[in-house]
Amino acid sequence: MKKLLFLAVCAASLLTACDGKSGAIADVQRSRDSLMAVLSQRDAELDEIMETVNEINRGFQQINEAQGRVTTQVANGEGENMRGQIRENIQFIQTTLQQNKEQIAKLKERLKGSALEGTKLKETIDQLTAQMEEKTQQIEQLQAELAAKDATIAEQGEQITALSSNVNELAAKNEEKAKQVAAQDKQLNTAWFVFGTKSELKEQNILNKKEVLKDGNFNKNYFTEIDIRTQKEIKLYSKSAQLLTNHPSGSYTLEKDSKGQYVLKINNPNTFWSVSRYLVIQVK
Repeated sequence: MKKLLFLAVCAASLLTACDGKSGAIADVQRSRDSLMAVLSQRDAELDEIMETVNEINRGFQQINEAQGRVTTQVANGEGENMRGQIRENIQFIQTTLQQNKEQIAKLKERLKGSALEGTKLKETIDQLTAQMEEKTQQIEQLQAELAAKDATIAEQGEQITALSSNVNELAAKNEEKAKQVAAQDKQLNTAWFVFGTKSELKEQNILNKKEVLKDGNFNKNYFTEIDIRTQKEIKLYSKSAQLLTNHPSGSYTLEKDSKGQYVLKINNPNTFWSVSRYLVIQVK
């Protein structure tokens, strides 16, 4: 009986020892699993943060490229197409800057109280923030320069418009003046002549009681207008011709053509027309 009791006690002790060891192993396993879960979550969170950091850096790279395009476009000149491309690039830069700004703000908020909060990561975010501020200042300066250039172009455009207006006004004045000069020149070099029989001249009140152009009541439409600079011959289609108006002798001749009809040849127009700009010739 004593032996059986001893064996029973030993068996009980052995079983108790085995149960205690199994419980310790289970605790260690649970601790390990919990730690692995924390590390896995930490790694996933770190990967997500680093992807955001990479996106922000890509944004800054795209902004730098767009800045370079704007600089090149400004240097290449000012066409309407070029100005449209500049506006598109500036809009792209502003949009990307805003996206980077929002992502940096989210990173800062995420790191508050996070297990990942540390010196290196904080330094990275501080560097991104400083780069963001520097880039914002650069873009503001670029926009100010473009605005100043647009203002200069607008001012130059107004000056060109005003100059064009002045040129057009001057051209109109010159054209009007030229017309006036041409009209005056034409008036100075215009004369009127008529030839007809005695009865015809009387009928038009050109010849009245043996006086020529006695008053202004004669038919001016019966006369032919000529330019004294170019018309120096007048065919009279008659074998009898007599000048009734006064014209200096020596300034003209009456000559016959091959048919024996008279032709008035004006040898000195200025002298011929100096007394009267009206020429009346009586023919038969």
